[in-house]
Amino acid sequence: MIVKKRSSFLLGLGLLMGFFVVLFVMFLPIYGEQRENFLAFSDRNFNKLAKGSAYFIHTLKRDLEAFPSTEIMTKIQAKRGNETQDEVEARIKLMTRLLEKAQINYEIVGTEIQIKGDLKNLLREALEDADHMYWNRGEEVRNKYGIDDEKRLLRQWHTILSQIQKDLTFKKQVDEAKFTNSVLTRAIEPAYNFYKIEPKKLSEQAFMLTSLLVFYIIYTMWFGYSILLIFEGLGLSTKKAKVKKEV
Repeated sequence: MIVKKRSSFLLGLGLLMGFFVVLFVMFLPIYGEQRENFLAFSDRNFNKLAKGSAYFIHTLKRDLEAFPSTEIMTKIQAKRGNETQDEVEARIKLMTRLLEKAQINYEIVGTEIQIKGDLKNLLREALEDADHMYWNRGEEVRNKYGIDDEKRLLRQWHTILSQIQKDLTFKKQVDEAKFTNSVLTRAIEPAYNFYKIEPKKLSEQAFMLTSLLVFYIIYTMWFGYSILLIFEGLGLSTKKAKVKKEV
């Protein structure tokens, strides 16, 4: 290896070594109250901010009250892939508990559940459970249904509503399909994904968010400049070579 510009090479090498020293420190479990590494710490804080701006359940509840009652009749497939019969039966048991609370009539046929009832009642119960889960009140859901795993139960809401939404779309019931999809994407999914994360408003964490973003920008540029200086020291450049003119 031939170093053509020693000062640039040494500066780039020093910056690169510093980059990895900081990287090592970032992986130490010393950040925050939970003593996490820096990546987990920053990810947790970004999730708190994301959750703080993802609460739409109160709006959906209000809109649901003005939504007309709609009778639905469809089939829900409970089996996924190569699951065993015991796994399918366990899922059916959870699904039927949800349907019973929503006053939906059902009949189990093999691995399918044939349902008939008011879509509005179904969505009302789904929103209530999503609201509890969003605010980390899992005990409310456990007590309501007499189960131990509230997150698994919430997944069944997603399975039921996603299949109903597809059936409504197929039947060209556009308004019903659109509202069901809104409950899925703006209530069930955020409640499931952000469960047990404390929501924070952007105004409460503005300094931390700004600091993290500035750090990530500087840290990325740090690595890029260190490589650039090392290459420059080795005589490698992205600059276009000068064209030699013949005399």
